[in-house]
Amino acid sequence: MIEVGKNHTLEIAKHVDFGVYLLSGDEEILLPGKYLPKDETLWEVGKFIDVFIYLDSEDRPIATTEIPFAKVGDSVFLSVVGQSQFGSFVDWGLTKDLLVPFKEQRVPMELGRSYVVYIFIDKTERIAATSRLSRFLNEENDVAFEIRQEVDLLICSRSDLGFKAVINGTHLGLIHSNEIVRPIKVGDTFKGYIGEPREDKRINITLQKMSYEVRDELAEKILKHLSEHGGKTHLTDKSSPAEIYEVFHVSKSNFKKSLGKLFKQEKITFHEKSVRLAISSDEVLPEPNHH
Repeated sequence: MIEVGKNHTLEIAKHVDFGVYLLSGDEEILLPGKYLPKDETLWEVGKFIDVFIYLDSEDRPIATTEIPFAKVGDSVFLSVVGQSQFGSFVDWGLTKDLLVPFKEQRVPMELGRSYVVYIFIDKTERIAATSRLSRFLNEENDVAFEIRQEVDLLICSRSDLGFKAVINGTHLGLIHSNEIVRPIKVGDTFKGYIGEPREDKRINITLQKMSYEVRDELAEKILKHLSEHGGKTHLTDKSSPAEIYEVFHVSKSNFKKSLGKLFKQEKITFHEKSVRLAISSDEVLPEPNHH
């Protein structure tokens, strides 16, 4: 049986007036003429062609050379282009739009807006999409990931605690607000790291790999910054994440950890609106140039 919702490379079996038939085991699947390449030598009988398989209006497998934005089993950020009595239609790169049934909508979908959806095969064997991602993606770390492992993220929704993200297409995790070091929005994709383990096995995500070496490097940067600014800085553990990121390109959480380390080492002191070097400025400031 051919897998619907997936890419296949199939042999051209025969020509008909309205396209060609492709061979899949004992099954023949139509590739309509409008999807055939202009170069007729590419679709001679016996040649192979790359196609995507979906179902036509009568639920028969049909092929297209159009390339969808995603296939069955993928999570993807898609825009709503139509509404019907059954649900919302999203543009997934094919002529035939993809249905997100009302019961599969985490929040009611609005025309013109975009949402992260997961593409699946429903009980009727049709391709459909859902924004209820937790039905298909695991929210617990079932030994799939190690702490600080680099992963691919797709931001899928916002919550009171921060942003939820799809991890490597298989899991869901949370980026806490204090880990967010730059503006992000639903639909963004970028690299992240698995955070500290939680008792409930849910997955925390951090946007920076904070190894001891990196933390040492950040501590050195803070000391250098202090020495270049008269031994003090207005950036403290109460500064906004954006202010900290602008200067040090790290999260507020990591900045606070490095400040704590320097304080324990008695290299800095905390004041109401500043952080200052605890050692004398002569020990860290460069010698002035005398001409």
